[in-house]
Amino acid sequence: MRNHRSRRQPGIPFIMGVLNVTPDSFSDGGDFIDQQAAVARGLEMLGNGADVIDIGGESTRPGAAPVDAAEEMRRVIPVIKALREQTAARISIDTCKPEVARAAIGAGADIWNDVMALRAEGAIEAAAELGVPVILMHMAGTPTTMQQAPRYDDVVSDVCDFLTERADIAMAGGVDAGSIWLDPGIGFGKSLDHNLALMHDLDQVIALGYPVLFGASRKRFIAAIDEGAAETERLGGSLAAALRAAQAGASMVRVHDIRMTLQALKVQAAIREGRA
Repeated sequence: MRNHRSRRQPGIPFIMGVLNVTPDSFSDGGDFIDQQAAVARGLEMLGNGADVIDIGGESTRPGAAPVDAAEEMRRVIPVIKALREQTAARISIDTCKPEVARAAIGAGADIWNDVMALRAEGAIEAAAELGVPVILMHMAGTPTTMQQAPRYDDVVSDVCDFLTERADIAMAGGVDAGSIWLDPGIGFGKSLDHNLALMHDLDQVIALGYPVLFGASRKRFIAAIDEGAAETERLGGSLAAALRAAQAGASMVRVHDIRMTLQALKVQAAIREGRA
């Protein structure tokens, strides 16, 4: 992210570790709802090579029910405060609510990761005021409705147009251009073919000129390709997607399996360069 000193050789994106402080997230829901367990997991991911810890208190899995801001803050703020006391590493708040983002940044988070791309009331004003890096993600509909027969004229063009429009609106509202990141939203209101088209043509999202966060870790499209793969059996597919993102030029990948992702990215880079 901006003002983040890289420890990576060229071609290896930063790694954002997923930390869901929720009872119902699709992969690790309930595993880290306890504050001590969440903090320990965050520190473990940093020790395994993560550059950013992305903390979320509301599930965005398909069909997930929303939670109110007070409950979301009750889940995430103590974890952010505790992690900030123990590390200077970057912390991201994964929320679409401006009041949660304000509280999280006040508690020590550095980045706002918004699956709604600042479409909530007051979100653009909050982002401009906070002045932190903000990630704008594409999602068709809401988590409750997004997988109900999603349709596009051309998914790659439509996603690029949406992200460009949201970036323009954010800047018009006072968000600094250098603070904006984009995320094509793999799995958010997309069929298997939509996801594959976006990954195949990820270069077009990169070409929009903003740093890109890419998140496909453990997502359902992997099981749609490898039928029957449980959420605990999707590491291979997750690594393949992360390698594609790095190849296309993504600036950061959002993943659950930090150590193995970093290993795969390092090996890919070494093969490309012909040396370690």
